[in-house]
Amino acid sequence: MFKTNEYFDGKVKSIAFTTKEGPATVGVMAIGEYEFGTDSIEIMSVVSGSMDIKLPGSAKWKTFPAGDSFEVDKGVKFGVRIETETSYLCLYK
Repeated sequence: MFKTNEYFDGKVKSIAFTTKEGPATVGVMAIGEYEFGTDSIEIMSVVSGSMDIKLPGSAKWKTFPAGDSFEVDKGVKFGVRIETETSYLCLYK
């Protein structure tokens, strides 16, 4: 059924579920800066708020507002900076 996840002392929370495209999570992030690692390709869509993302190999942060999405490769770490509470949907490939 559903699995809940909590990271960074409760500042990032998500609920895992399965779509017809595969596994996914929907979640929220509080203001802060985080680093995530990937076990699969992740396609992240910003639902509300915005995310500043630093992808592997990049020296610059890129802002993704609500309605935008980005993809992160398997087996890497990426930076996330949140300046306003933000919700997201993440699909795993």
